[in-house]
Amino acid sequence: MFGFQYYTPTKVVFGRGAEARTAELIREFGGSKVLIHYGGGSVIRSGLLKRVTDLLEENGISYLTLGGAVPNPRLKLVYEGIELCKREGVDFLLAVGGGSAIDSAKAIGYGVTNEGDVWDFYDYRRKAKACLPLGVIVTIAATGSEMSDSSVITREEGLVKRGYSSDYGRPKFAIMDPELTMTLPDYQTACGCTDILMHTLERYFTNGGNMEMTDALAEGLLRTVIKNALILKADPMNYDARAEVMWAGSLSHNGLTGCGNDGGDWMTHKLEHELGGLFDVAHGAGLAALWGSWARYVYQNCLPRFRRFAVNVMDVPVEGTDEEIALKGIRALEDFFRRMNMPTNLRELGITATEEDLRTMAHKCAVGVGGAKGSARVLNEEDMLAIYRASR
Repeated sequence: MFGFQYYTPTKVVFGRGAEARTAELIREFGGSKVLIHYGGGSVIRSGLLKRVTDLLEENGISYLTLGGAVPNPRLKLVYEGIELCKREGVDFLLAVGGGSAIDSAKAIGYGVTNEGDVWDFYDYRRKAKACLPLGVIVTIAATGSEMSDSSVITREEGLVKRGYSSDYGRPKFAIMDPELTMTLPDYQTACGCTDILMHTLERYFTNGGNMEMTDALAEGLLRTVIKNALILKADPMNYDARAEVMWAGSLSHNGLTGCGNDGGDWMTHKLEHELGGLFDVAHGAGLAALWGSWARYVYQNCLPRFRRFAVNVMDVPVEGTDEEIALKGIRALEDFFRRMNMPTNLRELGITATEEDLRTMAHKCAVGVGGAKGSARVLNEEDMLAIYRASR
């Protein structure tokens, strides 16, 4: 194992009606003028936005609103939010929604408190020195952005999708009411469960340091999500299953399942970022479409981990060679994706990618990671291209 630093400062308020504490929490963390940032009309249709603004008005907290955050959140809206906050003297951000609204709010927070172009951080030219305080009301269990240090933004010019991580961007509080996720379409629930699994798997398939305790936590989380995702497919209104998945989403991406290893592999995410940037696909679905091709490309270089995953997570019988067991584990997870109506290749995702598209994505991915990246296996541009080709 490796030494590690574990930092999770976010205050979590979890359970039915937790959003009733929104004003109290904003006050606790020093907010007096708030930008409420959200996505589409779902938070309006559900009445959640109205309940939140009523609470702020009742408690004398001034606020502005900025909607429009979309999947693969856009830099243009981030710029709009930065200018709005500076002009109106906003001192606190409240993201209401899923990962897109949260990530967009984090980027706005960086832009308000740091000089220069906020895209510099996502283009790895500079590091942020501050972020506007941020609170979150979660409406979808997926990205774990409510407790993580990371955010992902897409620049429209060149369709470049990049992530940036900084402890300054960790939310001050996260309000998590599983009931708020009950109105989600089944497809979004499945995408969210996939993203949660992938955040854990990225940290699990490594060739650098492992801890038995961390492995046990990761494997338990993976089994819990798979079990409860299938429950939600049959019974979308099941509160307990919603709660299990929502809490797993936070734990999957707050660093807990990476303690003691080398930081994780992350190449499925990096490959998907270019897919999402070029074709604007749902993040979870894009991950599912690429994971099997990535896994088959790298498993021989990380065979003990893939065998362990097959046995401890996917309940593959200990019969045959390690390689046979590992491949059965990969197939078992793909079978789960299919049961959740998730794609396992680009064709099932609805993408017809040309050879030029694949080369473009591979090149942009290589540039984005600085040439080569990976822990299960270090991948260069040609490796990335081979995985994209195998995923068609």
